[in-house]
Amino acid sequence: MILLYILIALLVTLPITGLAYYKPKNLHGALLCFLLAVPAWFLGRWLPIAGGPVIGIMLGMLIAAFWRMPETCKPGTKETGKRILQTAIVLFGFQMNLAHVLTIGSQAMLVLLAVVATALILAYFIGTSFGLTSNEKTLIGVGTAICGGSAIAATAPIIKADDKQVATAISIIFLFNVIAVFVFPATGHLLGMDDTTFGIWAGAAINDTSSVVAAGFSYSEPAGNTATIVKLTRTLMIIPITLALAVRQSKIAQDGSKFSLGKIFPWFVAGFLAASVINTTGIVPEHIASFWGQMGRFLIVVAMVGIGLGVNFKELIKHGKKPVLLGFCLSLSVAIVSLIIIL
Repeated sequence: MILLYILIALLVTLPITGLAYYKPKNLHGALLCFLLAVPAWFLGRWLPIAGGPVIGIMLGMLIAAFWRMPETCKPGTKETGKRILQTAIVLFGFQMNLAHVLTIGSQAMLVLLAVVATALILAYFIGTSFGLTSNEKTLIGVGTAICGGSAIAATAPIIKADDKQVATAISIIFLFNVIAVFVFPATGHLLGMDDTTFGIWAGAAINDTSSVVAAGFSYSEPAGNTATIVKLTRTLMIIPITLALAVRQSKIAQDGSKFSLGKIFPWFVAGFLAASVINTTGIVPEHIASFWGQMGRFLIVVAMVGIGLGVNFKELIKHGKKPVLLGFCLSLSVAIVSLIIIL
């Protein structure tokens, strides 16, 4: 019966995961992530103050630092860090009530607007003072403001950023995501935040979805649920931002290039909302929805391992100090601004 539940979950989330993930070239890397996620999952239950996602990403980073991963594993680990995380978020929806999703999202809207405005405005002025290019400022600013690597990946083709600029921005955003996973929960406990307050802060101020989930669930399960909802609400802001950039770029280029909303829309967010609607209506029995929710939590650990295995701090150092300093200024600013508004 459990195997049947897993099979149905895989079929339901197939449009998000994509058939391409199941290609043979991804097999070795995916298997490595799943194997490493098992001890991380159990250690997370034994050490709830850290949690499975944090332990998973730490385990992946340690292995990447001391072990030269075979080339056959790299495609699978990269895809696992991206696609399995999105799949896990969809499965989260089966434990969410839509009314709760809408309530939390609306409560956090003021904070989210402040975060986006702070990151984009400061990216322009600070980046200009550092002498960075327009693309560097835009990519780091959008990555900090919205959803890390996903926002950078969606923005890059619109502004015609080259591979080096994209790699630099993603590396910088990821560096401060990893730091946030450890700093935010410690700060939340120090300030005596309740679960809802911390969840809103983490969801609004941490850049990447993976780090938001890791920090939120390491604080508590309710905090993790709240942080996930806030983060998904924030992710939707990628649509107006990229549309605005597309309009600006089309005016600059005047080359007749077309912009596709379908390519940048975060479809896993739509999947999460659909799962929330299904759960709210009670169509799926409670015990099945609960199983899928736990399956989603395990898949988050799997995704964290994949992300950790992809960390390369040597490459980050090569990119120069000024982009890293800009990323630090933006990450610190959005954390402080959002905290002031929340408190």
